[in-house]
Amino acid sequence: MDQLEKNTVKQSRKLLNQACGAGASDIHFTPRRDNTLVEFRINGYLFEHETFDALSAERMINHFKFCSGMDIGEHRLPQSGAMQTVVNHVPISLRMSVLPTPNKESLVIRILPQRNELPIEELTVFEEAKRGLASLLTYENGLILISGPTGSGKTTTLYALLSTLQRRYRARVITIEDPIEKKNDSFIQMEVNEKANFSYAKGFRALLRHDPDIIMIGEIRDEETAKIAVRASLTGHLVLSTVHASNALSTLQRMFELGIPKFDLKETLTAVIAERLVTIQCPDCGKACTRHCPHRHHPKRTGVYEILAGMPLHDYLSGQMSRPAASAYKTIEDYLEEGIETGWIPKNTARRNSDGFSKKLD
Repeated sequence: MDQLEKNTVKQSRKLLNQACGAGASDIHFTPRRDNTLVEFRINGYLFEHETFDALSAERMINHFKFCSGMDIGEHRLPQSGAMQTVVNHVPISLRMSVLPTPNKESLVIRILPQRNELPIEELTVFEEAKRGLASLLTYENGLILISGPTGSGKTTTLYALLSTLQRRYRARVITIEDPIEKKNDSFIQMEVNEKANFSYAKGFRALLRHDPDIIMIGEIRDEETAKIAVRASLTGHLVLSTVHASNALSTLQRMFELGIPKFDLKETLTAVIAERLVTIQCPDCGKACTRHCPHRHHPKRTGVYEILAGMPLHDYLSGQMSRPAASAYKTIEDYLEEGIETGWIPKNTARRNSDGFSKKLD
């Protein structure tokens, strides 16, 4: 390794250390005409971190592409990859996405700490949402869908539910993901590999022969994976998966658009969870907790969960109502209003959760 390569590796490692130290969930490389802007996403917001000259940024992007298994010679097509590393003695998984632009390539790195999953009761500060999530742990078969935009906490919730189910029932959990986002020694995890012609469909057929109790399909992104999820739940297994949708009803609409009839969802769908992450404060102290406040170690963000299940979901899928009544279940907006009233959510940030906002990093 020559000195130039050593400097690139050192620079890339320093950037990861800085991002993890700042609590960032993503690193963004945005190429511009004369340089490349690097931003960190922290608590849902984009903060400017540093500007690199175009050549240094290109070397760093190529380094990350190489480490994550991408083709460093390909600059015309989008690519994705993943890698495992350790930062500050903490194992993390990195998901990479590269897009071609007129000004070189843009890279986004998703940082996924491989720490133990949170218990259900620590996912949210709202007691009703905790009870709703806990009630889903009683099901032994069916389909549970978790929806929300990128960065809304779907992965954290998904793994928390899986871990709790696995421990409670001593169940065999088998996952098929693209890529594996969090390593868990208690699960059997498979990763989709398009280069090896290993798809969701092939993985599903294989895992059914492996005696699973609970199946996790990483993401429903097309008609094939939607049908696989429904078919798996029809075999008597409990299936969990994620969907990109804004709320519970749009999740159902997304499944219809992917060719899944209402009848099949009525037979299989147990619950739809729509999720957001919102910035919170101490309801007693405000932004800064006093030394003796019981909330002083609480995370800065919490999950807001819209759970459509039970009779409202059944009646809607049976065609007995065009949409569930507003009072039938608590929506994300209801929880936001409750959070403002109880002091957990600042008024000026209630609507600004995981959507894109940019700030200057101090």
